[in-house]
This record gives sequence, C-alpha cells and structure tokens, in this order.
Amino acid sequence: MEVITRASIKMVAIVSFLLATISPSTMAYDNVSPSLAPVPTSDGTKLDQGIAYGLMLRYEKWLGRCG
Repeated sequence: MEVITRASIKMVAIVSFLLATISPSTMAYDNVSPSLAPVPTSDGTKLDQGIAYGLMLRYEKWLGRCG
C-alpha cells in the first residue's frame, strides 16, 4: 500500500478547491435565460411622423376640393 504524504494531501485539497470554485461559475451561465423581448431599435417616432404627414397631405387635398 502506498504511503500518503502531506504533499499528496495538499495537492488533493488544492485540486478540490479549484474544482469547487470553478464549477459553480460555469454552471451559472447555463441557467441564464434570454430576455423575453429584444430591445426596440426605434421608439416609433418616425412612424408617427409618417402617418401625420400622410394625414396632413390628405387633409390639404380635401380642403382643395371643398374650397
């Protein structure tokens, strides 16, 4: 039977400590869920401005017919 020395006990302790500290940090990345919705790239102001411009042109045409 092999004699267990202090150096081998220290080596086992160091390896087990490293594995205990590294394992939880790698497992934490597996549980990260993606966000439910992507961040919007626009707040819709261009769409609102386009609709307002179209309504304005249509109103001007309507005024031209009535006047």
